Amino acid sequence: QVQLVESGGGLVQPGGSLRLSCAASGFTFSRYGMSWYRQAPGKVRELVAGITSAGGSTSYADSVKVRFTISRDNAKNTVYLQMNSLKPEDTAVYYCNAYIRGTDYWGQGTQVTVSS
Repeated sequence: QVQLVESGGGLVQPGGSLRLSCAASGFTFSRYGMSWYRQAPGKVRELVAGITSAGGSTSYADSVKVRFTISRDNAKNTVYLQMNSLKPEDTAVYYCNAYIRGTDYWGQGTQVTVSS
Protein backbone atom coordinates (compact mmCIF):
# COMPACT_ATOMS: atom_id res chain seq x y z
CA GLN A 1 0.00 0.00 0.00
CA VAL A 2 1.02 3.62 -0.46
CA GLN A 3 3.07 4.98 2.42
CA LEU A 4 4.49 8.45 2.87
CA VAL A 5 6.73 9.12 5.86
CA GLU A 6 7.84 12.67 6.62
CA SER A 7 10.83 13.63 8.75
CA GLY A 8 13.03 16.60 9.49
CA GLY A 9 10.69 18.91 11.37
CA GLY A 10 11.57 20.64 14.61
CA LEU A 11 12.00 23.91 16.44
CA VAL A 12 14.02 26.60 14.70
CA GLN A 13 14.62 30.31 15.30
CA PRO A 14 13.37 32.92 12.84
CA GLY A 15 15.74 33.17 9.92
CA GLY A 16 16.85 29.57 10.32
CA SER A 17 16.60 26.62 7.96
CA LEU A 18 15.18 23.11 7.94
CA ARG A 19 15.10 20.33 5.37
CA LEU A 20 12.07 18.08 5.32
CA SER A 21 12.13 14.63 3.74
CA CYS A 22 9.31 12.37 2.62
CA ALA A 23 10.11 8.72 1.96
CA ALA A 24 7.59 7.07 -0.36
CA SER A 25 6.76 3.41 -0.92
CA GLY A 26 4.01 1.23 -2.35
CA PHE A 27 3.81 2.89 -5.77
CA THR A 28 6.03 3.75 -8.72
CA PHE A 29 7.38 6.99 -7.32
CA SER A 30 9.00 8.22 -10.52
CA ARG A 31 5.66 8.29 -12.34
CA TYR A 32 3.90 10.80 -10.08
CA GLY A 33 4.15 14.42 -9.15
CA MET A 34 4.54 15.12 -5.45
CA SER A 35 3.51 17.99 -3.23
CA TRP A 36 4.06 19.48 0.19
CA TYR A 37 1.16 20.99 2.13
CA ARG A 38 0.99 22.58 5.55
CA GLN A 39 -1.68 23.22 8.14
CA ALA A 40 -1.38 25.76 10.91
CA PRO A 41 -3.62 25.63 14.01
CA GLY A 42 -7.12 26.84 13.18
CA LYS A 43 -6.36 27.16 9.47
CA VAL A 44 -7.12 25.10 6.40
CA ARG A 45 -4.46 22.92 4.86
CA GLU A 46 -2.65 24.81 2.11
CA LEU A 47 -0.46 23.82 -0.81
CA VAL A 48 3.15 24.89 -0.29
CA ALA A 49 5.05 23.41 -3.24
CA GLY A 50 4.75 20.84 -6.01
CA ILE A 51 7.13 19.01 -8.31
CA THR A 52 6.52 17.00 -11.46
CA SER A 53 7.38 13.32 -11.78
CA ALA A 54 10.84 13.83 -13.27
CA GLY A 55 11.52 16.96 -11.27
CA GLY A 56 11.66 19.21 -14.30
CA SER A 57 9.03 21.64 -13.09
CA THR A 58 8.22 23.07 -9.69
CA SER A 59 5.63 25.45 -8.30
CA TYR A 60 5.29 27.36 -5.03
CA ALA A 61 2.80 29.29 -2.96
CA ASP A 62 3.52 33.01 -3.13
CA SER A 63 4.22 33.05 0.61
CA VAL A 64 7.22 30.70 0.28
CA LYS A 65 8.65 31.58 -3.14
CA VAL A 66 12.40 32.20 -3.08
CA ARG A 67 12.66 30.86 0.49
CA PHE A 68 11.60 27.22 -0.07
CA THR A 69 12.87 24.69 -2.61
CA ILE A 70 11.20 21.38 -3.46
CA SER A 71 13.29 18.61 -5.00
CA ARG A 72 13.20 14.86 -5.43
CA ASP A 73 15.50 11.87 -5.79
CA ASN A 74 13.70 9.20 -7.79
CA ALA A 75 16.47 6.67 -7.05
CA LYS A 76 15.70 7.05 -3.34
CA ASN A 77 11.91 7.46 -3.67
CA THR A 78 12.19 10.64 -1.64
CA VAL A 79 10.94 14.19 -1.99
CA TYR A 80 12.49 17.07 -0.07
CA LEU A 81 11.52 20.55 1.04
CA GLN A 82 14.42 22.88 1.82
CA MET A 83 13.12 25.78 3.90
CA ASN A 84 15.29 28.85 4.39
CA SER A 85 14.70 32.22 6.04
CA LEU A 86 11.97 30.72 8.15
CA LYS A 87 9.35 32.99 9.69
CA PRO A 88 7.01 32.46 12.64
CA GLU A 89 4.12 32.29 10.18
CA ASP A 90 5.69 29.16 8.66
CA THR A 91 4.83 27.31 11.85
CA ALA A 92 2.59 24.38 10.91
CA VAL A 93 2.38 20.65 10.44
CA TYR A 94 3.88 19.85 7.06
CA TYR A 95 2.44 16.99 5.00
CA CYS A 96 3.70 15.12 2.00
CA ASN A 97 1.09 14.36 -0.67
CA ALA A 98 0.78 12.03 -3.63
CA TYR A 99 -2.24 12.11 -5.95
CA ILE A 100 -2.49 8.66 -7.49
CA ARG A 101 -5.31 7.52 -9.79
CA GLY A 102 -7.85 9.90 -8.30
CA THR A 103 -6.90 9.42 -4.65
CA ASP A 104 -4.98 11.71 -2.35
CA TYR A 105 -2.44 10.03 -0.10
CA TRP A 106 -0.94 11.76 2.92
CA GLY A 107 1.84 11.18 5.36
CA GLN A 108 1.44 11.58 9.11
CA GLY A 109 2.96 15.05 9.02
CA THR A 110 5.95 16.64 10.68
CA GLN A 111 5.76 19.65 13.00
CA VAL A 112 7.72 22.77 12.14
CA THR A 113 7.84 25.48 14.81
CA VAL A 114 9.55 28.80 14.14
CA SER A 115 10.05 30.70 17.36
CA SER A 116 12.69 32.55 19.31
